[in-house]
Amino acid sequence: MESVITHVPKSMFEVWENLPEGTLCQLINNKLVMSPSPIDIHQAVLNEINIEISIFLRKNSLGKIRIAPYDVHFSKQNILQPDILFIKNEKLHEIQPKGLFGTPDLVIEILSPSTSNFDLEDKKMVYERYGLQEYFIVEPNSKLVTSFFLKDGEYEEQENMKATIKSGILQSEFKF
Repeated sequence: MESVITHVPKSMFEVWENLPEGTLCQLINNKLVMSPSPIDIHQAVLNEINIEISIFLRKNSLGKIRIAPYDVHFSKQNILQPDILFIKNEKLHEIQPKGLFGTPDLVIEILSPSTSNFDLEDKKMVYERYGLQEYFIVEPNSKLVTSFFLKDGEYEEQENMKATIKSGILQSEFKF
């Protein structure tokens, strides 16, 4: 579907709303952040993790998984596209045709050269502010996983693990 702007946008949200479908663009703290398509290793690691969690969820109907590009609407100033996100069954009503309107329960970001600063700083701050319970950052070459769990409104970093995501929400470990 083609977007035609018929008026001057009054906000960054309006600019974001008028981008063509499929545009790799996030609205982070009211700033448009565009990124190139992910590199091959990023996609390979994303696929490995997605398959592991998807197989687990097929056997344990705890909620739904989504992968990027998929819009998560935290607010009109923060619309992010996490690489992988999980939504518990109790929150499935927050899934709308244009993405998730609320906070996922778990997010996994795979670092890319062009987006790692956003994943490690800006997006992490947004996730913390909106109460994301579990946040995992994966360095694709080493497969080192940095884990953050929300406690009293702030993230606590856990011990780094290699090629393993250990989720309290899903009560399972995922090796990739």
